[in-house]
This record gives sequence, C-alpha cells and structure tokens, in this order.
Amino acid sequence: CALPIYKVEDGREQPPSSQTCSSHCRSDGHGGSGHSRGPKELINPGRPMEDLRGRPPLETCLVLPSLLDQYISFDALDLADTEAKLSAISSQVTHVFWVAIQFRQHEEETIHANSVMLSNVLKVLTTQKKSISVSSTDKILHINLQTGTKHYMGPVLTKSNEATLVPHEPPFREDMERLPYPNFYYALEDIVRSYGPSLTYSIHRPSIIVGASTRSVYNLLLTVAVYAEICKYRNVPFRYPGSRYTWEHFCDMTDTRILAEQHVWAAVNKKAQNEAFNCTNGDVFTWKRMWRV
Repeated sequence: CALPIYKVEDGREQPPSSQTCSSHCRSDGHGGSGHSRGPKELINPGRPMEDLRGRPPLETCLVLPSLLDQYISFDALDLADTEAKLSAISSQVTHVFWVAIQFRQHEEETIHANSVMLSNVLKVLTTQKKSISVSSTDKILHINLQTGTKHYMGPVLTKSNEATLVPHEPPFREDMERLPYPNFYYALEDIVRSYGPSLTYSIHRPSIIVGASTRSVYNLLLTVAVYAEICKYRNVPFRYPGSRYTWEHFCDMTDTRILAEQHVWAAVNKKAQNEAFNCTNGDVFTWKRMWRV
C-alpha cells in the first residue's frame, strides 16, 4: 500500500520544512496501488510521498501522478542493490509500510524469498542510521507489516492439505497461537520483532482485500471480474475456482480504504506499537451463497 511517510515526535506528525524530508519505504505486493489515495488525503495533502518498490509503476497503474511524488526502483532480493538504492536516504526514513509479497511453488521457498527481501531492507535502513549522526527523532523507525488471515487459517489454498488442515475457529483473535504449519507470515513477524526495542512495529492482518487497482495480482475484485469475462467470452460455466473449504466456510473482506486508515492510525499512535491488528469490514458471507448472485 502506498502510504506517505512523515516525521513523528511524541506521537504527533511534524510540519514539513525545507531542511527536513520525510521518506517512505514501500515494496509492491498485497494491496497494490489501491491503498494509495486514502492515506495521502488523510495525512497532509501535499506532503512528499516516496515509493520504494521492486519495479517502476506501469503506465496503466491507478497510482495517479498527483498521488505519487517519486519512486525508487530496486531489487529487494539483492542486498547490494538494496544498499546502493536506499543507503542515501536511510537517515530520512522514519516509517516503513511493508506490503511486499512473492510466492513460490513451495511454502519453504516463499518463506525464504520474503524473509530475504524484508531483512535486506531493514538491514540497510538500520545499519545506515547507526553510522550517521542524526537527531533522536530521525532514529525512530516504525514498520507497518501487512500479513493476513492466513495467520489463523494456515495453507487453506493448498488442496493437498484439506484433509488434515485444522485452522483456528473464528472469530479470529490477534493473540491466537500460531498453527503448526510453515507460514511466511510467521517468519516476517519474527524478523520485525528481532529488531526491537529500537524498531517498533504494528502488524496488520486483513482478510480478502478489495479495492480499485489495475495491477494487483491479489486483488480479488479484479481477478473475479476478469475470470467472469473469460468465461463469458469462451461460453463456459462461471464455476467457483476456489477450494471446498473456502466454498463452505464463512468469509469476510477488507476494503482498501479501511485498511489504509488502520495503517496510518497505527503508524502515529504509540498505543499501537508492537501490537497486531485484524482488519475487516465486519460483514460475513459464504461463497456458496454469494456465487449465486
């Protein structure tokens, strides 16, 4: 999610000045560009918003020029490239909004790839801060880590696990114990926590994310719409593409605007530090009923 980054002192946003520049570190992934409008309007329109990502924005992206002041492209899997691109601005970064995601064929490979990306970025940002003489305010670094309800459900999308998977019973609570399955969300949380107490964090666990975006792979609204058009074009039945578990069990969704507001709130509220937060719209449904619509 593309959110602005700004200086924070005593829990309050500081006014911009010509001498200080607040920076934003963001990597593309989960929510894509659908989050970008809300936070920019919530926090001082006109403040610089810098986008740090693994690739340049596409021309068809819904991140309008008015919402994005600058972007920096780098390969987070490559420590050398991450250092080359981020070290120069590391002393200005006060907040990181991490929504990056890369999936591999096996969960262990997914854990490795995502752990390397997050570790490389945090290593560069925290190492550079120690080596540069900056004020105590500049040394503050808070990371918003976005994961999801897979934290409670386990690998429900893997059909081979359907017979043996035992997820938590809803409603999900943030303090529920981890499930005994490999999960890259757990690995990312461990990495973030390992940087404490100098690094504070907030963990955000949305459900199925929906919002306006033309390029987010995991934007279900866009995916279902494209799937419907393909079925219509090929004149084939519009069958549910998910698993039996997701067909029969209750689901909920997360509006990108609500999720963006939660990110902003947690980033500037000291009471939210080092805590995890679920984030959903509050309504529930089953795909078995919804699909008929």
